Amino acid sequence: MSDDVLPYRLTCEQSCAWLARQTGTPWTLARLIEGAITPYVWLAYDARHADLFGDANGGYAAPIFFEGDTARLAAGSADVLITMTKDVHKLVVKLDPPFVRALDELRFLRKDVEKLARPPAPPKPAVAAESTQGIGRDEVLAAFGALVKTDLAAALDAGGGIFGDDGARIKGSARKGKSKMLWHPVTLALGLNEVYRVPLGRLTRAFQTCDALAAWEADWTLSLSLLGR
Repeated sequence: MSDDVLPYRLTCEQSCAWLARQTGTPWTLARLIEGAITPYVWLAYDARHADLFGDANGGYAAPIFFEGDTARLAAGSADVLITMTKDVHKLVVKLDPPFVRALDELRFLRKDVEKLARPPAPPKPAVAAESTQGIGRDEVLAAFGALVKTDLAAALDAGGGIFGDDGARIKGSARKGKSKMLWHPVTLALGLNEVYRVPLGRLTRAFQTCDALAAWEADWTLSLSLLGR
């Protein structure tokens, strides 16, 4: 078997040998199963189980996917026990009694084996999700009310985001009613500094001393660091 040209269906030995050459590590049947690829066994036509075969009077490749069957293979069984498979129409069928086949009848699809040789895809960059946590009106006023000259309570009661559009308000929280609205304290504090010139030092002390802001202190510190403050 050439390293570059694989048969459509590989035996366990062929699969392990090819993967060992490609990856530089040993492969076994247990490792193939662990890689979540499906083993198959060719079922020759059997009139006693005609419903399995439909028009495929020459037989078909039956998948072995039931967890109990694959776990038995991975554990080092001496044969192949098939208690559940799919018929030629790909409908799940329970076999009673189970079929038993020799280990050397196992086959693996080329595309599945080749997939195991590929390096894992790098993780996708995390997408910043809209925050769904924040602090309510009373907590905002307790933390920041004394730091601004404007009527912060009135601004909150007006239902706005304080700094235009949603501003510091958690998106969607207004749908539950004004009493359920939440604001992101870090965004709110940055806005208070920028718009109302509240000193960063006073805002930092608020995060350090206000119980409602304790869970947000690390985020506030990180934000200042990113802003070079």
